[in-house]
Amino acid sequence: MAIERVSIIGAGVMGMGIAQALAQQGLEVPIYDLERSILERSLERTRRNLESLVSKEKITAEEAERIISRIKITTNLEDTTTADLIIEAVFEDMEVKKKVFAQLDGLCPPATILASNTSTLSPTEIASATKRPDKVVGMHWFNPAPVMRLIEVISGAETSEETVQAVMEFARKVGKTPVRVNEAPGGIVSRILRGYLNVAVDVLAEGVATVEDIDTAMKLGANFPMGPFELIDLIGVDVHTNNSDALARELGDLKYRPHALLRKMVRAGHLGRKTGRGFYDYTK
Repeated sequence: MAIERVSIIGAGVMGMGIAQALAQQGLEVPIYDLERSILERSLERTRRNLESLVSKEKITAEEAERIISRIKITTNLEDTTTADLIIEAVFEDMEVKKKVFAQLDGLCPPATILASNTSTLSPTEIASATKRPDKVVGMHWFNPAPVMRLIEVISGAETSEETVQAVMEFARKVGKTPVRVNEAPGGIVSRILRGYLNVAVDVLAEGVATVEDIDTAMKLGANFPMGPFELIDLIGVDVHTNNSDALARELGDLKYRPHALLRKMVRAGHLGRKTGRGFYDYTK
């Protein structure tokens, strides 16, 4: 099936980022969240992102306005349900996701594909909340969604080949590069990346080197575009900790267990860029 109409559930950093990426490709994108204030804050953040592109002369002011006009914010879930593909980007909590998918399953036409932007949770379990497990798939975007080219398309136990191919073709249509993943905890990138980031935190906690020196070492010594602590701050300390916990539970492997330092930072509200302070202080 050809995917023409897409809706987004969840207007956090990833949800609104996906909406921006699609709007930049010319699609009109309804995006739902529970509270209008969340939608308006996220839309304003997107407007600032686009203004930055205008100032760098990557797009014109007119193009920026057209992109913003294609993002349709709503607190009415039914406004999203006529789409060919719905991408869920809510909090990484299985029960929350299953509740959302059960609601969508009851509201959407039978042909609608339901995709979860999850990196660690099981599409098979998410699909169990629906009566269309053949049309449920993982569609893992990367942050920032308008910039990062990769999408992991993750098939669950009941996901049909038609669904996988439709989502992969759509990813190519909007300028992304999809890779196919058979369901496994963390897929490809998150599974490898969590281990790397957690080892970096271990090295810091052991006093081997400072945050700045570890980041510099990995950028100049391994040619990574960002250091591990810059990346955790961008992802969100809480998001990285939660995803590491999920992998540790699923795989039973201690290398994925987040260090106590990360839990302390979460309790203190030092969550990275989004709160102004993480491993770095962004308020200065």
